[in-house]
Amino acid sequence: MRYLEVKFGEFSRKLNRFVAEVFIDGQLEKVHIKNTGRLIEVLKPGATVALEPSNNPKRVTRYSIIAAKKEEKWVNIDSQVPNSVVYEALKKGKLMQFVGVTDIKREVRYESSRFDLFYYRDKIPGFIEVKGVTLEQDGVAMFPDAPTTRGTRHVNTLIQAKDEGFEATILFIVQMGGCHLFTPYKDMDIAFYQMLKEAAVKGVQLLAYDCEVTESTIQLNNQIPIHI
Repeated sequence: MRYLEVKFGEFSRKLNRFVAEVFIDGQLEKVHIKNTGRLIEVLKPGATVALEPSNNPKRVTRYSIIAAKKEEKWVNIDSQVPNSVVYEALKKGKLMQFVGVTDIKREVRYESSRFDLFYYRDKIPGFIEVKGVTLEQDGVAMFPDAPTTRGTRHVNTLIQAKDEGFEATILFIVQMGGCHLFTPYKDMDIAFYQMLKEAAVKGVQLLAYDCEVTESTIQLNNQIPIHI
């Protein structure tokens, strides 16, 4: 995926979950954050950020942060991107675990949840729930970076779907390169961790892939191992 237009700035501070202040062309400006996580390790004062301009004249903020420079590598923080990256990879047959799936659809409701992707494989229906990962420590990618009741509910509903004959997958998309392992962040959300462990026991497929990321592009790269 490629962003058509990118502007650079210097991160100053977060005002709340959705708004930050960034120096753009020397002027301090309020911008939108396209992610509801804490992003403490990524959005630090002085960090170089990539911003996507908005063409909507009614918007309060003119720009949205899409990526930030962490040391020497870019981390994409756009929470809408992982779904699109996986959908594109599925359509092109680039995910070896899903080669041959058909009737791929996005945002399909099941019970009280809405899953990111739906497909058929040999007449068997399947769901994929995609989780974007922006937290990394010493080459280990972790999720979540903030408590996620919604995420825990999604995992529980996937277990139900698996019990009822659906294929079920949780796919963690690490929105950066250079990670050698993925693990759930137990200390951040013990309920999510425990539900993920149960999902693995019940046969829900757990996958993690890293990405090649620049200031204006992101594409699926390699599968990385998961440790629970």
